[in-house]
Amino acid sequence: MGNNIILYGASGHCKVIIDILQCNNQAIEGLIDDNPKFDTIFGFKVLNSNSFDFSSNKNVILSIGNNKIRKKLAVILSVNFVTAIHPKAIISRDVNLGVGTVVMAGVIINPDATIGNHCIINTGAVVEHDCEISDYVHVSPNASLAGNVFVGEGSQVGIGASVIQGIKIGKWVTIGAGAVIIKDVPDFAVVVGNPGRIIKVNNNE
Repeated sequence: MGNNIILYGASGHCKVIIDILQCNNQAIEGLIDDNPKFDTIFGFKVLNSNSFDFSSNKNVILSIGNNKIRKKLAVILSVNFVTAIHPKAIISRDVNLGVGTVVMAGVIINPDATIGNHCIINTGAVVEHDCEISDYVHVSPNASLAGNVFVGEGSQVGIGASVIQGIKIGKWVTIGAGAVIIKDVPDFAVVVGNPGRIIKVNNNE
């Protein structure tokens, strides 16, 4: 159906993306979720994935908050992934924004930042100049990354967390809500507190 967009995932995150698309007057073709508890959202019927034709010309956004599940689906689906950007986000013209990424209201992304594929830059987050955000990262509401921060694949920066300039955060890291990161963080670490401290290192993603 032309440029209409399919949303895969019918959770609360999907509701926010619906709002973004409607603010941009972008048409929604349908919602997909294999959880039978979802029937309709905002008047859109939720379909099972088995009843949907995922041809390569379909425009799809993975409306799923879980970074691991987004990655799994992104790898197996052969579709045209598209972005969703709220009109009240401020994004420098020098930003490189990957496919499938969602940028919510109040976000600020400053010059020469790079945002990977299928990321979530959530409400009110700040990504400063020259940051590099890898694929499948979630920068939570009101989190702030100072300049030249690197965030590895699949990591989550928690609500209200702050990361000082030049920090390198590994892949599949979890940074807790309100944490203040003043040192580099290794892969798979879980970090909480001010200043941030590692409380756990997972074996893998």
